[in-house]
Amino acid sequence: MIRAALTELSAALPAALVPGAVQPRTASFLPDWLNPDVFLRDSPLGPWIVVVICLIIFAETGLLIGFFLPGDSMLFTAGLLVATGAINFNIWLLALLVVVAAIIGNQVGYLIGAKVGPSLFSRPDSRFFKQENVRKAHAFFERHGGQSLILARFVPIIRTFVPVIAGVAGMERRKFFVYNVLGAIPWAAGVTLLGAWLGQYAWVGKNIDLIFIVIVLVSIIPIIVEFVKGWLEKRRAAGAVPAADRAEENEPER
Repeated sequence: MIRAALTELSAALPAALVPGAVQPRTASFLPDWLNPDVFLRDSPLGPWIVVVICLIIFAETGLLIGFFLPGDSMLFTAGLLVATGAINFNIWLLALLVVVAAIIGNQVGYLIGAKVGPSLFSRPDSRFFKQENVRKAHAFFERHGGQSLILARFVPIIRTFVPVIAGVAGMERRKFFVYNVLGAIPWAAGVTLLGAWLGQYAWVGKNIDLIFIVIVLVSIIPIIVEFVKGWLEKRRAAGAVPAADRAEENEPER
């Protein structure tokens, strides 16, 4: 009787608390070709899917047309699938490879900016290129300087263009490389290892789309902060001008 009761009790425990295999995924809000849970899971490439992961990270961080690729969500999913055995690969080696891919990607972006220079700002909009993205990245870089290379790693789209802007601005190569490495390690390795750690819990696998939404929301926090700061600065600047005008009007004539 006691054994039966314990069996019933263990069956009633929430799956979220029980480490184990990832459950079948739910319907995704992402198209299949952008959903890492689709193109990484059960890939016929086996461990060679890691090459695809590294190429995507390289393109997203180094090529102007790679801004739409799934960076954060793919790293998290890759770590999760390695932890659950869906991808047969060493998690520490995966973390090292994606860091290297992220570093090389940013270096290529820097070289593109150094070569293209000011012509980048006069390039017309197209399906895969928007001047607005360049302007936002430029403002981000101007505000944070070298630290923007670290912060931009965690901001979608911005992380694609900031290294290019650094090249356009003529940032010293050695300084760029240092900030590049300091940003790549916590982003590429950190998000991958976070996915591996949380991937051992079945609830995470069953709610991977919810995790993707959380990742996106967290990643746009810096953008929201920058927008609010800019809006407040404009408000203060707009309020300072009329106040100065009123002071001049009220000043007694001599």
